Amino acid sequence: FSKYPQLKGIVTRLYCRQGYYLQMNPDGSLDGTKDDSSNSLLFNHIPVDFWVVAIQSVKKGLYIAMNGEGHLYTSELFMPECKFKESVFENYYVIYSSMLYRQQELGRAWFLGLNKDGQAMKGNRVKKIKPAAHFLPKPLEVAMYREQTCQQENQAHHIARPHLGHAQPRRAVLLLSDSPC
Repeated sequence: FSKYPQLKGIVTRLYCRQGYYLQMNPDGSLDGTKDDSSNSLLFNHIPVDFWVVAIQSVKKGLYIAMNGEGHLYTSELFMPECKFKESVFENYYVIYSSMLYRQQELGRAWFLGLNKDGQAMKGNRVKKIKPAAHFLPKPLEVAMYREQTCQQENQAHHIARPHLGHAQPRRAVLLLSDSPC
């Protein structure tokens, strides 16, 4: 462990202002649930840069990502599409925007969001001033991780993630990089 820089991650639940907790289903899809006791809504909130985070399911070990069309998906590998800028909005809710994608004409950011029915929304349809984009992180514990960076998928190296006590140990991904991404 001492060969790699350490960083702190936070095991958290993400409560959306729409009245749902963000959850990752067994098939890896994302949506909202009102059941606050489900272990499918526990996420590792991992800082990867200044005000930039990766969000990884504790149960599945998959990262939340956003593609170039604004669709949310999950990835076994940590890559640039898994990076979200974390901003505290004026009402103290947190908003998460894609670090890679935004509207081309206006330059408006694409946000993580849940609609009024708890369904994941396309990032380009979510506006930062709407409740769909507003999340309250509810931290449960702090955990130590090896530092993560991103690069091409073929240079990924898998490492064991420390057991967090409430889920089976899962695989985490350490991506070694000579250049920032």
